Amino acid sequence: MWSLFFVFMGVQTILGQKIDQTQKFLEDETRIPVTKLWVKGNVVVAVKTNDKDHYSAVQLGFGTRKKANKAHLGQIKGASLQQAPKFLKEIRMADEDSLPEIGRVLNVNEILKPGDIINVTGISKGKGYAGVVKRHHFKGGPRTHGQSDRERAPGSIGQTTTPGRVYKGKRMAGRMGHETATIRNLEVVDVSQDTILVKGLVPGGRNTLIMVKKVSENKKFVPLYKEKENTEQLAHAEGDAESISESASSPASDDVQQNKTENNASGQSQVSEDARPIEEKAADDSGSLSEIQTPEVKEESTESLESNFSSSETEQSAPVSEKPKESEDTKHAK
Repeated sequence: MWSLFFVFMGVQTILGQKIDQTQKFLEDETRIPVTKLWVKGNVVVAVKTNDKDHYSAVQLGFGTRKKANKAHLGQIKGASLQQAPKFLKEIRMADEDSLPEIGRVLNVNEILKPGDIINVTGISKGKGYAGVVKRHHFKGGPRTHGQSDRERAPGSIGQTTTPGRVYKGKRMAGRMGHETATIRNLEVVDVSQDTILVKGLVPGGRNTLIMVKKVSENKKFVPLYKEKENTEQLAHAEGDAESISESASSPASDDVQQNKTENNASGQSQVSEDARPIEEKAADDSGSLSEIQTPEVKEESTESLESNFSSSETEQSAPVSEKPKESEDTKHAK
């Protein structure tokens, strides 16, 4: 137990690989630039002690080398690894008692956490041959008084006879970049099992080696906004899944399914009846109506038809009536 405590109290540095740069939002609605680092697979390849090597250090291996020669295989012989690591870095340790065992895989969650202040070391991008204005931010010469070709010139680089030379380290034009650079006091905003998110930008391009060293902690740390949002979404999703499973297992659902099956069966029977030929339907309808009518109703209907027929015939056969005779009064009046 105490050995494990001393391991992670002593090792405060971990190796990583730069993946990408993006932006995130904090809970106080502040937008920050972040760099994503891949930190999975840190293995203790070798351990240096004061008795044998006259100093205490830990040699970490990171990544996987595709083609390893005999020198690489001999380096990992003590750690009993199957493949040689791509990167090797040695970290000095102040206390020899906190040295981890060889072959141990370091977990980032036991070394770093959100809110830690770190120093990130890497190799900066190469810019090629550059002048003093771009490389050292020189102001340049004046643009007036006939100085047409001195705008980006360095100017004087030394004295005359004394000392008669240019001092070593004079800032002049030369190859820019591709140097070991350290960005100090960066902040860890998120830590997962494989990656970490660092607030700010780190030196180097994609897939380059990065060394992260823990320095202190930020007591006024503000977490990421999306962490809380994701946890709420996961909780809602779990609650919905539980409610769905409960409703599926309840007996009411069985009754609903039984009603659905009965309705489907009745619908199929109705469809089968409706699909009969039209002639059969008409015959069935006529037969049913004739069966319903009683014989008395049939006799009344036939008598009414005969009476109607006889009255119509008498009307047709009746002779035309003669004109009425004139009365005597009308004759005397004429």
